[in-house]
Amino acid sequence: MTDCTFCAIAAGTTPAHVVLADSSVVAFLDARPVFKGHVLLVPREHFQTLADLPGRLLGPFFGAVRLVSAAIPAAIGAQGTFVALNNIVSQSVPHLHAHVVPRTKGDGLRGFFWPRHKYESDDEAADYAGRIRSVIDAGLALP
Repeated sequence: MTDCTFCAIAAGTTPAHVVLADSSVVAFLDARPVFKGHVLLVPREHFQTLADLPGRLLGPFFGAVRLVSAAIPAAIGAQGTFVALNNIVSQSVPHLHAHVVPRTKGDGLRGFFWPRHKYESDDEAADYAGRIRSVIDAGLALP
C-alpha cells in the first residue's frame, strides 16, 4: 500500500523509534503514547485487521507482542503492560497493529479512556526505544 504510514515505517522510509525489527514484524514507539514506552507492533506486510492476518504470521506477530510486553517492564520499570488491538473502529491507521502500553498501579488509566502524552524531545523518545531494544537484544525479556 503506497500511502500507509505503518507500511512506510516498516519499509524504513518514514523514521520511527524502532525497538524490534525482523522479517515479519516491526515494533516502534507510538508517536502519541498513552504512557512513555508505549510500543506499536505491525506486520511488515499490509493487513488491515487481525482477521486479515494469514495463519503463517500469527506466531511471528504474537511472539513479537509477547517479547515486547515482557521487555517493557524490565526496560523502563513499569509493573506490567496492557496489550490491545483495534479492528477498524478506533483504528487510527488502517494497518493491523498491537498496542503494548506500560502500566503501573495507580497510573490513572481507566477503562478505554486513553489520555495521550508526549515525549519531551526526540532524544527522550530515542532513550526509551533504546532501553526497550537493549532488553530485547540481551535476551532478558523472556525466561
